[in-house]
Amino acid sequence: MTGVVEPDTVAHAAATPEVRLPYRELGLKDDEYEEIVGLLGRRPTAAELAMYSVMWSEHSSYKSSKIHLRQFGEKTDDAMRERLLVGMGENAGVVDIGQGWAVTFKVESHNHPSFVEPYQGAATGVGGIVRDIISMGARPVAVMDQLRFGAIDHPDTARVVHGVVSGVGGYGNCLGLPNIGGEVDFDPSYQGNPLVNALCLGVLRHEDIHLANASGTGNKVVLFGARTGGDGIGGASILASETFVDGMPTKRPSVQVGDPFMEKVLIECCLELFAAGVVEGIQDLGAAGISCATSELASNGDGGMHVDLENVLLRDPTLTAGEILMSESQERMMAVVAPDKLDAFLEITGRWDVESAVIGEVTGTGRLTIDHHGHRIVDVDPRTVAHDAPVYDRPYARPAWQDDLNADSARHLPRPRSGAELREQVLALVASPNLASKAWVTDQYDRYVQGNTALAQPDDAGVVRVVEETNLGVALSTDANGRFTKLDPYTGAQQALAEAYRNVATVGARPLAVTDCLNFGSPEDPDAMWQLVQAVTGLADACRTLGVPVTGGNVSLYNGTGEPGRIDSSINPTPVVGVLGVMADVTRATPSGWTEAGLALYLLGATAEELDGSAWADVVHHHLGGLPPAVDLEAERALAEVLLGAAGGLARAAHDLSTGGLAQALVDGVLRYRVGATVDLEAVATRDAVDLATLMFAETGARALVAVDPGRAGELESLAVAHGVPAARVGTTGGARLDAGAFSLTIEELSTASSATLPRHFG
Repeated sequence: MTGVVEPDTVAHAAATPEVRLPYRELGLKDDEYEEIVGLLGRRPTAAELAMYSVMWSEHSSYKSSKIHLRQFGEKTDDAMRERLLVGMGENAGVVDIGQGWAVTFKVESHNHPSFVEPYQGAATGVGGIVRDIISMGARPVAVMDQLRFGAIDHPDTARVVHGVVSGVGGYGNCLGLPNIGGEVDFDPSYQGNPLVNALCLGVLRHEDIHLANASGTGNKVVLFGARTGGDGIGGASILASETFVDGMPTKRPSVQVGDPFMEKVLIECCLELFAAGVVEGIQDLGAAGISCATSELASNGDGGMHVDLENVLLRDPTLTAGEILMSESQERMMAVVAPDKLDAFLEITGRWDVESAVIGEVTGTGRLTIDHHGHRIVDVDPRTVAHDAPVYDRPYARPAWQDDLNADSARHLPRPRSGAELREQVLALVASPNLASKAWVTDQYDRYVQGNTALAQPDDAGVVRVVEETNLGVALSTDANGRFTKLDPYTGAQQALAEAYRNVATVGARPLAVTDCLNFGSPEDPDAMWQLVQAVTGLADACRTLGVPVTGGNVSLYNGTGEPGRIDSSINPTPVVGVLGVMADVTRATPSGWTEAGLALYLLGATAEELDGSAWADVVHHHLGGLPPAVDLEAERALAEVLLGAAGGLARAAHDLSTGGLAQALVDGVLRYRVGATVDLEAVATRDAVDLATLMFAETGARALVAVDPGRAGELESLAVAHGVPAARVGTTGGARLDAGAFSLTIEELSTASSATLPRHFG
């Protein structure tokens, strides 16, 4: 660095206050740099500046969202905490599922790296979330992904799609983890900011929960796994804290490079280390690398830490001290090990051919000190790095364009006037990118490896067996609707929760807990900041009403490239919500499609005239405006009780109604096992006072399509009455067509329309 004599030691920094380090190039603002100077009582060294820059980045510190995220804790009551073994603030939340078993799950973003280098960005996103799960002491058992891409016909979309899908599949498949669900959506708003949100689920016994902190003076700090290289220096932490505009960041960091085979070995090695009782705790090295692991471990502990940086094993010996601290090289973990257990620790890592190096020890000083070849280059209070970053109450306001957007309702859009026109529009929706079959994507993922997957895409939720002897297991669903959230961020976030909650109940699992990944624009844009605040508030309020706590998650900001203040400045705000549910017997999970003829089809729930933001408005009319469907959380809770009561045999199939409405639910049910259906919708349309097109395409919540044996239809009706849920018999399964009276489509016509879209664009 200009004007700095290497090595830039603490003593040298104290003696040269006039030296100005290039902090802006590392993403720090002028006042943030001055705050660091005030904390240290001197200018930072080059290495300290590197640490503060990555740890005070938006991605690592949540400095713009932290004050609003507190709502998740403040709105969680004791009843919601009953099953919560580990909550927010740790690497991942942990939930009690009974029989002495627990699961840990979390979703995180790797958005910006996946635009710069799609394959490695997506692959290392999967690797990073898997290591979060390992660090809790759990065995990873499944992954999911939420993907958002730009317009399907844009010339750059194929590059991003091919890379991301290959990266997700390649890394997860090599780890031997089933990919059990997620979403793939296309919208022009994501053109320069694709979203790659990865979730991992792990299982463990209650007594095996581990938390990461550096306690016990004299305990050793061991870095193990892959060597540290120049890839990913400041990668996720800097990329995810800037908007992609010319010159920002001035020196764009490299994207991390993943090695799934190294990660697979690391999983088994970590689990054996935990089982052997030779570690006090393990911390994964993700965003911010050694800077994060050392400062967080020390800050969470009761003492301090000293590190000798030259002991870090390097792939590139030319790395400077700051680059070693900032590198986000993958497949690395940091452990705290008691001296008398060090030999046993090294014996285990050696048996797995995992390289290890003792790089420091826990001290009683309360300071984090780092030497490089005998030169003191870092001397900080670790809390100031890891936990006491600036906290901003950013200005936010309802956008100037919001009222006009909400006034532009879909009510004025022409609806189909004939059966032929209705048939044409149903086919158009079936063939649209966001409703067409995603088999082109999901067939690249292994959904059944390990043999514990009971349900996976395209069913409503992924279901995994946890205990082989009893078939105890869990269900997971992740959902988001950026169009709804654009129209009303408060309601849109609640819709995401409601759909995931409904999906979990639909397969027969009782919803227990939530993880979220909040993808929004620049926090420095009052419009985007308003969207974030509204969404967080809406989600926190809905979680409290439904009694499902948020266990942790991620915030991804700066997803925008436009001029602030414009309606198209940012991506459609996309709060991804994952809901976890528990099932006593996964072999009795309810599939989304019917497998035989002669079953009675019931529509549960009532339909309102809610076409704003719908897939119909988008596909048929290229329209976005109005207000999203109202959220009725009590109706969602009542519907869930009916679905849970029907699980295990009464419901032969069940599918929630969401994007595409009843039309898409019928198509999905028919195509799942290629068994047709004949439906008569006139009576239910009259009951709900809506026309046939509205009944088919509205996206009103708290609805599901259920198939039952005709002889047990009365049981379903009685269950619905008991919970106050409207229920109407609408048809019968069977045949080779979807016949709705006003229109009829063969299974072959539906299958051809649905299955051709993605292959046509991506090969």
